[in-house]
Amino acid sequence: MLTAKQHELIQFIQKRLEETGISPSFEEMKEALDLKSKSGVHRLISALEERGFIRRLPNRARALEVIKQPEASTPAGRQAPANDVISQVARKPAAPEPANDVIEIPLHGRIAAGAPIEALEGQSSLPVPAALLGAGEHYALEVSGDSMIEAGIFDGDFALVRRVNTARDGDIVVALVRNEEATLKYLRRENGRIRLDPANGAYDPQIYDEHEVEVQGKLAGLLRRYH
Repeated sequence: MLTAKQHELIQFIQKRLEETGISPSFEEMKEALDLKSKSGVHRLISALEERGFIRRLPNRARALEVIKQPEASTPAGRQAPANDVISQVARKPAAPEPANDVIEIPLHGRIAAGAPIEALEGQSSLPVPAALLGAGEHYALEVSGDSMIEAGIFDGDFALVRRVNTARDGDIVVALVRNEEATLKYLRRENGRIRLDPANGAYDPQIYDEHEVEVQGKLAGLLRRYH
């Protein structure tokens, strides 16, 4: 049997999903249930998850899915009302899957938009609006340098990269050079060699043999923070 607060929370989540397709934030749940802190929300969510009523969707922020509704019984400590709201909710059609509004993607360190520097593998993640990404696997890199400013890519931006190992001429790619250093540049093929072109007249193209360059991804979007 669920507690009154657990009943109240699952109804609130279900209603928000039906109205917007997006699960409520922890702050919104705290206010709706008149709780003093978000830790109370975490405890309720964990209890509902353990009992199989809801689940958290992986790699998404604010993503909860209601798997099943409580049976039409009175929550512990509360008298059943004449017109049972739980029964009404249980009879409603299943809610649509929560909108994929924000996705957590791996943040793999920094990448040069200048002279090549190492792209470090890291354990961090970056929340990204799903509208900026298409199909496929993605990761993020923080841009260091100014060699791509004429393409609108600035120092401190986050490059959103779709993981691929091939690209067409003119694509902006993450190129691993000599299996040591990675850089963000335009890719072009010229006379059997690879040319990595900057988007800044102050920098010269970098030319390598084909076996020296490995494409590790193609630019899919950018995030910029304003301070």
